[in-house]
Amino acid sequence: MNRMGWRGVAVCVALIGMIGCRGGGQVYQVKDAPVVTASGKALSMDQVRKEIIAAGVAAGWQMAAPKPGEIVGTLNVRSHQAVVSIPYTAKSYSILYKDSSNLKYDEAAQTIHENYASWIQRLDGAIRSRLSVADN
Repeated sequence: MNRMGWRGVAVCVALIGMIGCRGGGQVYQVKDAPVVTASGKALSMDQVRKEIIAAGVAAGWQMAAPKPGEIVGTLNVRSHQAVVSIPYTAKSYSILYKDSSNLKYDEAAQTIHENYASWIQRLDGAIRSRLSVADN
């Protein structure tokens, strides 16, 4: 094989290696997002809890409220599972990684399956949308 042929083979092998060894993305988290309504009126803790749960369920998450001020969301996609903690007050909420299975989570590097960020962004968007139209 000539020199050009070997270069082509080397490039193909390198690309296959990079694709096969590709890591996940950084763990995406929402921290202290403000609770904002379209009217500007404040919501109670109970209203915030109800809107976050409704938003999560609408986005395909299983939502549970184990204690006041915290919601746990679980998303099952095929063989993957993501679990988040959603601490909240009447003024803000966060979406924090809690656990996962089959998502290649690396605690030391803080990386996870590349789809995780879009799932959290979609959940956050649903929460923001529900809160913005909530009335008190």
